[in-house]
Amino acid sequence: MISADTRLFGAVEAGGTKFVCAIGDASGRLIAEHRLATRDPASTLAETFAFLHRVESQHGRLDAIGLASFGPVDLDRRSPTYGRILKTPKPGWSQVDLVGGFTREFGARVGFDTDVNAAACAEHRWGAARDADTLVYVTIGTGIGGGVLAGGRPLHGLMHPEIGHVYPRRHAFDRDFAGVCPFHRDCLEGLASGPAIAARSGAPLDRLEDSHPQWDIEADYLGQLCAQLVFTLSPQRIILGGGVMNQARLLPMVRCQARHWLQDYLDRPELSSGLDRYIIAPGLGAQSGVLGALALAIDAAEASAR
Repeated sequence: MISADTRLFGAVEAGGTKFVCAIGDASGRLIAEHRLATRDPASTLAETFAFLHRVESQHGRLDAIGLASFGPVDLDRRSPTYGRILKTPKPGWSQVDLVGGFTREFGARVGFDTDVNAAACAEHRWGAARDADTLVYVTIGTGIGGGVLAGGRPLHGLMHPEIGHVYPRRHAFDRDFAGVCPFHRDCLEGLASGPAIAARSGAPLDRLEDSHPQWDIEADYLGQLCAQLVFTLSPQRIILGGGVMNQARLLPMVRCQARHWLQDYLDRPELSSGLDRYIIAPGLGAQSGVLGALALAIDAAEASAR
């Protein structure tokens, strides 16, 4: 039962593969949820709008809506393209005006950020990083993205971090694979995302034997990434999520490779003996993204009340 004075918020995790739509309250409790495949913008947004209108009719008006979107996106409120998805390999989605569309449809305050920045916010507020103000959340799945919180706030600059498009050193067993990123070919996303694993190996990780070299290749690339994040951003916590990380044996392998690439350069106990508490899985599991969208909605409502 929802009490009459409970504020309700809409939450939309707009992913390249699926949309997760929900309503929830300020405590982080999800009351209703709906998942749909990401199709063309018109049909995907129409189904999303229909769900939110339906739950509004059942539970009451939404105070605000949070949008956690795949990117790149324009987060600069001074920009004429604020709230839009920018150039993306997802067919038909470049220049889609997400914030404008939701604002016109619902007339509610809209909070907007990348899906990975939002997931980092959720893990900081309710999950595995409640004691860390500076952290990185990385998702490894259809693509690779990274969200950064600095001082408890998402990092925005020229745009937002595009961690998946850094260039790792090539693994000795992976010299000839061209990579699958349509923009950079052999950036991290092009070499270590789910589609890259399937293109290189003919199958996803969960269908490969433990002795298959793909496991070592993947762990090495992600270990390099973790070391680079330590050196460049100095986070208090690194969280690795996404479908590829659902393989339980992969995370310890990534920690091992991160230790190798760090080379004992930084004298911190978190890195020398505490990597199992420093490079971790999401505390919120697969709900980090949609709860991150909920956090964006809550923050948007609070900002408008000030």
